[in-house]
Amino acid sequence: MFDGRNFDRVIIILCVRWYLRFKLSFRDLVEMMEERNLSMAHTAIMRWVYHYAPEFERRWDCCAQPAGASWRVDETYVKVRGEWVYLYRAVDRAGNTVDFRLSPKRDVAAAKAFFRKAIKSQGSGPRTVTLDGYAASHRAVREMKADGELPADTKLRSSKYLNNLIEQDHRGVKSRIGPMLGFKRFKTAAITIAGIELLRRICKGQFNVGRLRLRGATATPSFCRCFMDSSFR
Repeated sequence: MFDGRNFDRVIIILCVRWYLRFKLSFRDLVEMMEERNLSMAHTAIMRWVYHYAPEFERRWDCCAQPAGASWRVDETYVKVRGEWVYLYRAVDRAGNTVDFRLSPKRDVAAAKAFFRKAIKSQGSGPRTVTLDGYAASHRAVREMKADGELPADTKLRSSKYLNNLIEQDHRGVKSRIGPMLGFKRFKTAAITIAGIELLRRICKGQFNVGRLRLRGATATPSFCRCFMDSSFR
C-alpha cells in the first residue's frame, strides 16, 4: 500500500490523520514535519490525503458497528469553487453517525440518493426518521415508503427540537472544513469530507477495534494507535 513512497508509512498516516482531524493546513503540516527534520512539499501531503483517505475509509468500514434505527437527518452547506453544495448527514439518537453524502443539489432525488446510501451502509432502513421542515426530504421518504425502498412502518417525524442533535453534530465537520476556505473540485471535497467523517466516527467509538488485531494490544487502543495499525500495510 505504501510501496514507492519516499516517506515511511507512519509519517504518511500521521500527516493524513492530523490534516483530517485538526484545523491544520498543508503548509502547517510541512512546518511541523520540518521541526522533525523531515523536508516535504505541501502538495505531497495533499496527494496523500486524496489517495489514502478513501482506502482508510474502506478498511475501517469492515469493522464498523451499525448505528441505531432512529435517524435524525439534515443538510448543511459546503462551498466548492465558490458555489454552495449540500452535505446530507444523519445521526442516531445517541449521536452516532449514520451516513453522509455530498450532493450538488438539494431536492427529492438528492434526498433519495442519501437514504439509499445510508440504508446500504447500515444494512437496513430506519425505524424512525426525523426531518426539518424542508418539503423535498419529506416527499422523498413518502415516495420511498410507497416504492418499498423504506419499510412501510417507518415513522416520519418533523421536529425542530429533535433535530438539534444533528445540527449540533454538523459543527464538528464544519469546524474542520471552515479553515480549508472552500474546495476547488467536487471530487476532492467528497474525499476530504469522507476522511473527516471517518475520523469523527472513530472518535465516537463506532468501530469494533478488537477486529483490527493490533499487535501487542492488551486494552482498547488509543485513536492514534488505531490509525497506525498494521492492517493499513
